[in-house]
Amino acid sequence: LWTAKKIPFQSTDYSEVLPDSFPSAPAEPLPEFQLEPEDGFIVKNRPVQLRCRASPATQIYFKCNGEWVNQNDHVTRESLDQLTGLVVREVDISVSRTQVEELFGLEDFWCQCVAWSSAGTTKSSRAYVRIAYLRKNFEQEPLGREVRLEQEVLLQCRPPEGMPPAEVDWLKNEDTIDPAQDSNFLMTIDHDLIIKQARLSDTANYTCVARNQVAKRRSSTATLIVYVSGGWSSWSEWSECNARCGRGWQRRTRSCTNPAPLNGGAFCEGPPFQRVTCTTLCPMDGGWTEWAKWSACGTECTHWRSRECQAPPPRNGGRHCIGSMMDSKNCTEGLCTRNFKASLCSLLLYLVDFMLLYLVDFDISVYSYSFSTSCPPSPDNPHLLHPSAPPDLTATAGTFRGPLFSLQQGANDPHHKIPMTTSPLLDPLPNLKIKVHISHTPYNVYVFKLDLGRDGHSGHPHSGHPHSGHQTLPREPGHSTSATLGNLGGRLTIPNTGVSLLVPPGAIAQGKFYEMYLLINKWEKTTLPSEGSQTVLTPVVSCGPSGMLLSHPVVLTLPHCAQLDTPTPDWTLTLKTQTHQGAWEEVLTLGEESLSSPCYLQLEEANCHVVMEQLGTYCLVGQSCPPQPACKRLQLALFAPRAPCLSLDYSLRIYCTQDSPHAMKEVLELERSLGGVLLEEPKPLLFKDSYHNLRLSIHDIPHSHWRSKLLAKYQEIPFYHIWSGSQQPLYCTFSLERGSLAVSQLTCKICVRQVEGEGQIFQLHTDIQETLAPCSPLPSGGGGLPSSQVGSYAFRLPTSIRQKICASLDAPSARGCDWRMLAHSLGFDRYLNYFATKPSPTGVLLDLWEASHQGDADLVSLAAALEEMGKSEVLVVMTMDGDC
Repeated sequence: LWTAKKIPFQSTDYSEVLPDSFPSAPAEPLPEFQLEPEDGFIVKNRPVQLRCRASPATQIYFKCNGEWVNQNDHVTRESLDQLTGLVVREVDISVSRTQVEELFGLEDFWCQCVAWSSAGTTKSSRAYVRIAYLRKNFEQEPLGREVRLEQEVLLQCRPPEGMPPAEVDWLKNEDTIDPAQDSNFLMTIDHDLIIKQARLSDTANYTCVARNQVAKRRSSTATLIVYVSGGWSSWSEWSECNARCGRGWQRRTRSCTNPAPLNGGAFCEGPPFQRVTCTTLCPMDGGWTEWAKWSACGTECTHWRSRECQAPPPRNGGRHCIGSMMDSKNCTEGLCTRNFKASLCSLLLYLVDFMLLYLVDFDISVYSYSFSTSCPPSPDNPHLLHPSAPPDLTATAGTFRGPLFSLQQGANDPHHKIPMTTSPLLDPLPNLKIKVHISHTPYNVYVFKLDLGRDGHSGHPHSGHPHSGHQTLPREPGHSTSATLGNLGGRLTIPNTGVSLLVPPGAIAQGKFYEMYLLINKWEKTTLPSEGSQTVLTPVVSCGPSGMLLSHPVVLTLPHCAQLDTPTPDWTLTLKTQTHQGAWEEVLTLGEESLSSPCYLQLEEANCHVVMEQLGTYCLVGQSCPPQPACKRLQLALFAPRAPCLSLDYSLRIYCTQDSPHAMKEVLELERSLGGVLLEEPKPLLFKDSYHNLRLSIHDIPHSHWRSKLLAKYQEIPFYHIWSGSQQPLYCTFSLERGSLAVSQLTCKICVRQVEGEGQIFQLHTDIQETLAPCSPLPSGGGGLPSSQVGSYAFRLPTSIRQKICASLDAPSARGCDWRMLAHSLGFDRYLNYFATKPSPTGVLLDLWEASHQGDADLVSLAAALEEMGKSEVLVVMTMDGDC
C-alpha cells in the first residue's frame, strides 16, 4: 500500500510560481469477478476444485466458513488484459471430504473469493460444497394394479433421499418411457407416471429408476394389467325344433365375445342361451292308390298295370311308398312262357359277362335284399348253368344301381361305353343274385354284392378269390384301425387312445361282410365343432363306412375331459355329427332326449358311450350351465432335451393338453420327433370356465450358475386357446443359460396355475450332461399297432348266456323284474324309452355293458345285478358256461 507523509513548507512564497492545482494519477477501479466459484459435490473421496478470477486485482484469496484459507493452499496465476492493460488474477483451491466432514453445525460448507485493488475489495458469491449420496430405499414405490380399458392410471414413485436430489425415469418392460414420443404418458413434477387412457398395449411391467452422480436405484416392478369386461354378442338364429314330431324345444345362443373378457375382465351377466317350446308337424308316410286297369297285351307276351303313391302322398318328410309302381304278368295264358324265360336268362348271362368286364364302373356295397332269381337250363341257350354245377355258396342278394353300358365299343375304353336304355323289363329284377363259376374248385367262386349307399359311398366288396379288389380306407398310423366284420360282430380299438367301436352280434345281416374302420381325425384337418362358449371335450372320431345299414345299434366309446364330480350339473353336453358338406349338426343334448332321439348317450367319469345306428363323424362338446362355471380336466407335462447338453443354452417345455390318452399320445409323439423326453408323470389340473389365462413361471434358479432369458416374470397361455378344445398341443418354453460348460446340475421350480384358480408345481433336479431316461405314462408294448377283435373273441359274454338273459328279461314283468330293473342295476336308466323302442332292450343293455367294461369285463358285476333281481335260472347258466 501506498502511504503518504506530511512535509512542512518553508516560508518562501511560491504562490506566484505554482499553479493553483496539480494533476493526479487516474483512480484504479474496484475488482470485478470474471469467474466466480460454483457449488460442488464430493463423490466418494474425490476432492472438489473451486476457482475464481478477478480484474484488476493486486491480491485474491479464498475464505471458507469465515476463515482465510492458508496462502500455501492457493494456486495463483497472473496475466495482463490486452484490452484494458489491467492485471488479471486467477486462484484455485481444493476442498477434501475430510474438510467438509469436520465442519460442525447446521450450515453447509461454503467458500468465498475476496479480491483487492487500490480502490478497495470485492467479494464473490458463496459456493457450497456438499458430500454426494443416494439412499437405497425408495420413499414410495409403484404398486401393481388391474384397471379397465381407457381408465386413467396413476403410478406413484418417491425416489430415495439423495444429494444432489435424484433424477427419475420410468421403464416399461425395461424400455425408457419418453412422453415426447408417446403423448399418452405424462410425468408429474413429483415423479409420478400418469397414463391418460389405459390401452391393452399398456399391460406391462413398470419400474421407477432414480439416479444422481453417486448411484442408480431401481424400484420394485409394478405389473399393470389392463382388462376388458365381456359383452354379449347378438343372439343367433333359433335352432330347428329338436322334436321331429310334436312338441319340442328351440334354442338360440349368444357368446360373451363382444368383446370377450380379457386379462381377468368380468364375464357377461345373464344366460348364454334361451329356450322356447316349438311344435313340428309329424311326418306322414305315403300310401298307394288302387291298381289301374291292365294294359293291352304287348309283343313280349305281357301286359302292365300301374299305381301311384298318392293315397296319401308323403308329407312333412314322411317315407315314400314301399314297393313297385308297375306290375306285369303273362297275358297269353302260358303260351309263350318258355321263350320268355329263355330270353330273360340270356339277358342275365349277358349281364354277368358285363359285370366281370366292367365291375370297376360300379360303386360296391352290401345291400339288404334277400330275394333271388334263377334260370332253368335250356337246350336253346348253352350258356345257362347246368343242374350239376356246384352248390350255391352264397346267401347274399345284390342289386345294380346306376346306368348300364353296352359292349359295342372297346372293352377297356370307358369313354366309349354306350348307355343302354332303361326298360321296364329290368324293373321286376331288383333283387337279383348272380353266381358265376370260373372253374370246378370252390375257391374260385365270385360273389358280387352291388349297391350304392345312402351317401354315395360304398362298403367293401368281398370275394372268395384271393385277388379281389379293395376300396381304399382312411389310414392314420397310430390313429386308426380297421377290420372285416360280419354277422358275428367284433370290436375296433385304437390302442392307447381310449377310442373303440363295439359291433354287436347281429348288427350286420347274415351272410354280409364290411370293411369297417375307426379313425381319430387330425386337429389340423378338422373344423372345430364348438361355437360360442362351447368347448370340445372328446377327440373328433369317424367310423364307417358311413351310410351302412345296421340291424342293431353299435356302441362308440370316446374319452372326455369334463369334470363331473360336482353335486350340481355344471355342464350342458351336446353330441354333434359332421355332415358330408363339413358342417356340424346337433344330434342330442344330454337331458333333452325324446322318442325321436336317434341315439343314447351314457356318460361316465372319463368316457362317454354313444349307442347309435348311423355311422359317421362324432364329437362331444359342452358349455357351462349358469350360474356355476364348468371345469375341464387338463394334463401338464414337463419335457427336456434327452441328449446331453453341449452348449450354454438349455430349454424346458411345459405342455398343456386335455386329460385324455389320445392327447398325451400326440404330445409324446411330437416330443419324440423333437428329441425331448418326459421328466416325470403328467400332473392334473382343473381349468375353470372363468376367462382367466393359464400362467406359467419359473422360480428358485441358482443365479450364480444360471440365468433365465425370459424378460417378464411369467408367461401366459390365453384362456380361449385352451377352452376352445383344439387338439393342437399347447406349450410354453423356458430358455435358460448357464454360466459355463462346467455347470451340469439344474434345480428349479416351475409353477403352472390358472389366474385365480388351481395350480401345480414341478420340482426339477437334473443333470443336463447325462442322457435322460424317458418317463412314459402310456402302457409298454406295441401300443402303436392297430387292434381289432373279430367274432366271439371280442365279447366277454358268451353267446349262449347272452341269449338266455335276453329271453328271460325282454318280456315285461308285472313285478318289474325285467330289463328295466337290469338297466337300473347297471346304471343305464337315465332314459329308458330309448331301450323300450328296440326289439331286444336287454340286448342293447348288454352291448352297452360290454362297451363300458372292455378293460375289466368280468362277469361278476353282471351276475351281481342278476342275483339282485332274483334271476337264479340265469345265474345257473352263467355258472356252468361262464367264468363267474
